[in-house]
Amino acid sequence: MKVAFQGVLGAYSHMAAQHIYPKAEYIGCETFAKVLELTANGTVDYAVVPIENSKAGRVADIHFLLPGTGLYVIGEYYLRVRHQLWGLPGARLENITEAYSHPQALAQCAGFLNSHGIKPFSALDTALSCKQIAGMKDITAAAIASETAGKIYGLEKLAADIEDSHQNTTRFLVMSREPLAKEPKNGEKFKTAMVFRVKNIPSALFWALGCFAREGLNLTKIESYLVDGGFITAQFYAEVEAHQNQEAFKQALANLKSMCETIHVLGSYPAGLPAV
Repeated sequence: MKVAFQGVLGAYSHMAAQHIYPKAEYIGCETFAKVLELTANGTVDYAVVPIENSKAGRVADIHFLLPGTGLYVIGEYYLRVRHQLWGLPGARLENITEAYSHPQALAQCAGFLNSHGIKPFSALDTALSCKQIAGMKDITAAAIASETAGKIYGLEKLAADIEDSHQNTTRFLVMSREPLAKEPKNGEKFKTAMVFRVKNIPSALFWALGCFAREGLNLTKIESYLVDGGFITAQFYAEVEAHQNQEAFKQALANLKSMCETIHVLGSYPAGLPAV
């Protein structure tokens, strides 16, 4: 089994993939687009991609990429994220003036960085920032990354658990070329992920959401974003607390079609439990 993730060994996506598929071969990719491409063309079996963080919000690009991949969401996983500040051996926290990491990690540690007068610099990946610091030979520069990543690149921990929120959690989606065949049993909770674009008419979103309300379905997530560089109609990413084969969801979907230009159901999957 092969699983693709964005980043290099030691990245949080790599850690999530290890938790979900402990015996897999892990393939790191430079971009999310490449992760999904390798999964779609059969090079790997699954993709593990972050979709949102409890502090920094949604992960950029993922919502735009999902509808066009032809892949299905088959699971979700919550990873408790603990950030460490890493420097070269001999470096001291009071001498650090700049920190490198993925923008999400920088946002999650903004309070710590501000309080220590450390300037943030974006990197493609948390673990890759450790490799960058190891090669810079600058004792005033540091990286924000996981425990695993810092050790891989031989760095020294300057500060532990520097995330602003100690409930800092990232939610990941698992993507596959085939939808999950499993259906709810014994009261098991499922979610269905979908993307839809409402028509450019008054109260379109109000009536669209009413389709789910009338069937007693709970939307656990809904986010809007603009596509194609226009400001006319918005596209929405939503997650519904239901399986797509349930009659209530089928009825809601049938009613939703009259309010939308496009609807793309991404798949149904068991609801995960938030990390503690």
